[in-house]
Amino acid sequence: MNTATEVVLPGKVAPSGLRVVKRELPAPGAGQARVRVESTAVSFAESAMRRGRYFGQPAFPFVPGYDLVGIVEAVGPDVDRALIGTRVAALTKTGAWATAVLLTAADLVDVPDGIGADEAETLIVNGVTAYQMLHGAAKVRAGQTVLILGVSGGVGTILAQLARQAGARVIGTANPRHHEALRALGVEPVDYRAPDVTARVRALTPGGVDAVFDHLGGASVGRSYRLLNRTGTLVCYSIASKLDDRTPVVFSFVALLGRLAYWNYLPTKKHASFYDIWAGSGKPGSAKREVFRARLRTDLTHVFGLLRDGTLTAQIAARFPLGEAAAALELSESSNRTALGKIVLVP
Repeated sequence: MNTATEVVLPGKVAPSGLRVVKRELPAPGAGQARVRVESTAVSFAESAMRRGRYFGQPAFPFVPGYDLVGIVEAVGPDVDRALIGTRVAALTKTGAWATAVLLTAADLVDVPDGIGADEAETLIVNGVTAYQMLHGAAKVRAGQTVLILGVSGGVGTILAQLARQAGARVIGTANPRHHEALRALGVEPVDYRAPDVTARVRALTPGGVDAVFDHLGGASVGRSYRLLNRTGTLVCYSIASKLDDRTPVVFSFVALLGRLAYWNYLPTKKHASFYDIWAGSGKPGSAKREVFRARLRTDLTHVFGLLRDGTLTAQIAARFPLGEAAAALELSESSNRTALGKIVLVP
């Protein structure tokens, strides 16, 4: 048995209500690997989960943590022992806020040599999300113009870099304190607090944009849709504006999906969709799950390669010890963040 330290979300609590506990991990079973966590992070999902507003989250109490990077320490009896000692990444949805975890070995993705654990961590859920939205959902091409709402966040900073690498012009909304750093990434920033954000974007692109990436949901999607040109694509990937809403989260999602579906039935060449990184993941052991794993491994390996060759730069907003996850979550939810990118937790 091995002892692991975990951060537990006991219920609908403020960040200060997180608990740090220890428990014994059993030896890896069939198909499993024990991974010593080197780096995990804070994402929007944890902010939603602590409010009970993340669709499909497990029952309280549970260990949060959407993804991780770590070293394989042990494997089950039917897993290749050559995996031991390798650095791997994993998309977990929950469970990563720990010093060690048991994972399905088939879900692990190799981290290439030359990439640090914290840098790799910034690209797992955020990098795959950005890459699949840009090249899959929106199919952005060179010469097009995209608008990224919340461009200073973990997904936004990667999305901006990938769009620029694809030859697109990037406009992004963000707090003015981040504008200089965003310009260095090739972004044309717009103050998200300005009362005339829509007018400012229209002044930059009178004919409309080719794609909008909207994490806010709610009333924002209508504004985003109207900013598209006649063949543009709207990609929604969260409902952050509904984080503190009293409406059950399932109703918010159904309303959003219904609105997107309605727009797609209109006689226009515009398109609207909702991106979910878990779409098509299927049940464990199913053919769909194998296809999902293969796609995730291919796309994550690709963005890791872009990081290693310098095409992408890891944007780390701050690093916290795992035991200070509450402070990291408070910073993530603060409107006064002083850095841009991903907030990393280091066990």
